[in-house]
Amino acid sequence: MTEPRSPGEERLAQLAEPEKEVAAGTRTLVIGPYRTRRRRGAVETDGQGANPRPPEARLDEITGLALAIDLTIIQSLIAPLASPRPATFIGSGKVEELAGLIRAEDIGLVVMDCALSPVQQRNLEKAWGAKVIDRTGLILEIFGRRARTREGTLQVELAHLSYQKGRLVRSWTHLERQRGGFGFLGGPGETQIEADRRLIQERMNRIERDLESVVKTRSLHRTSRRRVPYPIIALVGYTNAGKSTLFNRMTQADVLAENMLFATLDPTSRAIELPHGEKAILSDTVGFISDLPTMLVAAFRATLEDVVEADVLLHVRDVSHGETEAQAGDVAVVLRELGIDPDDTRRVVEVWNKADLLSADDRERLSTASHRTGEERRPILISALTGDGISELLATIEHHLSLGRPTYEVDVAPEDGQGLAWLHENTEILDRTTRENGHTILQIRLVAGKEPRFLNRFPDARVL
Repeated sequence: MTEPRSPGEERLAQLAEPEKEVAAGTRTLVIGPYRTRRRRGAVETDGQGANPRPPEARLDEITGLALAIDLTIIQSLIAPLASPRPATFIGSGKVEELAGLIRAEDIGLVVMDCALSPVQQRNLEKAWGAKVIDRTGLILEIFGRRARTREGTLQVELAHLSYQKGRLVRSWTHLERQRGGFGFLGGPGETQIEADRRLIQERMNRIERDLESVVKTRSLHRTSRRRVPYPIIALVGYTNAGKSTLFNRMTQADVLAENMLFATLDPTSRAIELPHGEKAILSDTVGFISDLPTMLVAAFRATLEDVVEADVLLHVRDVSHGETEAQAGDVAVVLRELGIDPDDTRRVVEVWNKADLLSADDRERLSTASHRTGEERRPILISALTGDGISELLATIEHHLSLGRPTYEVDVAPEDGQGLAWLHENTEILDRTTRENGHTILQIRLVAGKEPRFLNRFPDARVL
């Protein structure tokens, strides 16, 4: 039997209720209100600068986000505009035109691929007689449905309350400031809104305190891992780039991996073994996306601390996607917000995924291009689905982990076949030369934890 809720809890539930009306199967219209492109000399710009993608690609992405929560998409369309309108974002003529479409198709939800102010959202809902959510609201809805752990649920609730706090005008449009009367009274609308804001802020403060304990717990876990010590490998990348499929391939795990945006929300970690026996922890993380709401980055900072602490980051890219370069740019933006240099080639490895979706010519072209770059910068072309390139990826991870570790020169006698086999199995061979007397001269780099056994077996090894 559930305990009765306090009046404050009841009110918080009422405030959250409007955002829970986005039910699976809702007949939905997706609108891309994108600025029209205009020429400056010979160069075209869309006047926005923040998102260089073509409108069609942007519309496909927001439609994919809507499909990720099982909405029924009746139509997706681009609504060109010269500049946003203060009242409705798009022009009044377009609002009237779309009102007819919404009535004719019995649309219950309109998704706008932009950031709407509370007033714009309220005015559009009045004009269309349908629920309206913007890009941030849709992403919050997806995150709310994907969260499974208590930590993830708290993070989503914190982001949602931060979003809802600034939009209380939507819930209280019937409570306007009173005219006349005593000048020092603001009216019931203002009083109720202020009370609601206090309720939300108090709840946000409680969640932040709870998340502080999560941060401490994660910090203790990281400290215990350092004692082992296992290096941390973190998967990062644009949403739906194939990170979870790669995670399952490398760890033989069964985390959710579907062809949808934001299939993974809660982080997962598993142990993997590298080619020469070294153990490492592989961590799967939430995917990034263009125009990721700032409140979500802030709310998920505790989760993303695994990325910040990682020894090696695998930047997984879907090279079969037409906007792969733009997606890589968006990932770089979020990494910089986390204090990570995406151009640090000693720490960040680019993984070109979904090679199985490429034509033979494109695959050959990308494979050739990857081998033309320097060793530290070379991307690895793989297919997480088929397993192609995984062995090369594991060797690359091991190589990056060994950077900065000592290298040795070892003289192996021709009769010491077991010693030579041990070196090949337990160390990274950098160079090998066979002399006329049959001795093999190896330059090797040790993996973590192997140095005592190595020096015991090869006491005459020379540090380079």
